[in-house]
Amino acid sequence: MDFLIFVISMAALIYGADFIIQQSEKIALHYNISHFVIGATLVAVGTSLPEMAVSMSAAIKGNADIAVANVVGSTIFNISLVLGAVFLVAKKISPDRDLFAKDSAWSLFPILIFILMAIDGKLNAIDGILFLLLMAGYVLFLIGSNQVEQIDEELTKEKFDWKKSIVLLLIGFVFVVVGADFAIDSASNIARTFGISEWAIGLFLIAFGTSLPELTISIKSALKNNADLAIGNIIGSNVANFTMVLGVSSIISVLNVDLSKNFFDIAAAFIVSLMLVFITANKLYNKSAGIALLVVLALVIQNSLV
Repeated sequence: MDFLIFVISMAALIYGADFIIQQSEKIALHYNISHFVIGATLVAVGTSLPEMAVSMSAAIKGNADIAVANVVGSTIFNISLVLGAVFLVAKKISPDRDLFAKDSAWSLFPILIFILMAIDGKLNAIDGILFLLLMAGYVLFLIGSNQVEQIDEELTKEKFDWKKSIVLLLIGFVFVVVGADFAIDSASNIARTFGISEWAIGLFLIAFGTSLPELTISIKSALKNNADLAIGNIIGSNVANFTMVLGVSSIISVLNVDLSKNFFDIAAAFIVSLMLVFITANKLYNKSAGIALLVVLALVIQNSLV
């Protein structure tokens, strides 16, 4: 029963976040806010709503392991599974933008700062504020480098309706809040029932669930020969997860982090981030790189099952 509740709550969480992002974009477009500004701020931040809702709920309930594992796991899944799948599916990837020179550093900055902050065993409110400052720096980088998230062009063709937008926004917020709440409760129950740690639940079940939107969008982009957009989206999502999600969560409640106990998983998140830098530096946008990334994911799964 708990597993069914978990699946339904994760679906509500993801659909709710989608409603919020779409309607927020519609309202911004209605007020003639440029596509560029919307993409660089609203969409970039909005894609991490599921992770934020889950981690905030976990922080409020005192489940620090789930809050942190969700972010670490999302980083692993976003790069190893999502990017690996993109490389395997895409026929050809030849980005016009120099992703190594302009973007790759942002795949490392957040996790390096996270490790430095977690050495003392906790993330507190000061760490949270510093994370949010880093997110502000990333948004400024997006605006300054003309690198923005893609906006759903179909939204610009639809007639704007205030009543409909407000109703869907409210539905979205209810889905996100309630979905996150039930997801944490059911995940904790599953962990207790099967004797699995809350860290493992956050790392796999919750992180995989919250990474599904990125997986779907990125594979669609790859099939449309727009895989370079997927790479930018993954980097942006990982930055937002560490800075915004952990930032807000650690402001709500101090998050305890056991680096030695969870060394393998945190190291895996760092290694896949480093692999992304090497891939962009050497332009290894091919199936071989995809297989290498999936090998890391297999090792993470094996380590958790042993």
